[in-house]
Amino acid sequence: MQRKELVGIRRIKMSAVPHILVIEARFYEDLADALYEGAADVLEREGAKISRLAVPGVLEIPAALSMALTAMENGEADYDGFVLLGVVIRGETTHYDIVSNESARAIMDLSVDANVAVGNGIQTVENDDQAWARASVSKKNKGGGAAEACLAMIDVRDRFGV
Repeated sequence: MQRKELVGIRRIKMSAVPHILVIEARFYEDLADALYEGAADVLEREGAKISRLAVPGVLEIPAALSMALTAMENGEADYDGFVLLGVVIRGETTHYDIVSNESARAIMDLSVDANVAVGNGIQTVENDDQAWARASVSKKNKGGGAAEACLAMIDVRDRFGV
């Protein structure tokens, strides 16, 4: 099955090179590398400048995003968008639910409240096989999909002049 193209939203070549911060949870390092490979391929193809920030796990991604937004407000950083990458694999406890739900809610709140272009490539899966199917560039390439979403949302934001 092929991934659907973004319908109705096509990238407009910007006069400036978009600067994208990729925030990646490194808890599952091999999976993180695969997700990043997919994201970097898309961003490089589109001519984006990429900065990369590693955090320990998915639960730390919203805090890192918030810190980056504060740095932007203070004039200490300048990003056009964010690609968020990580994997949460269900275990034997409720920790999976906490990490999945709390990180998703915090990311959504930040992106909506701050009008931030975000591509959310955090994968919440049942097992390693599902994780690899989504992270692998040759399979579902969810890292690449998150990068495409980020670039599309930059265009949406720019179209509204926000």
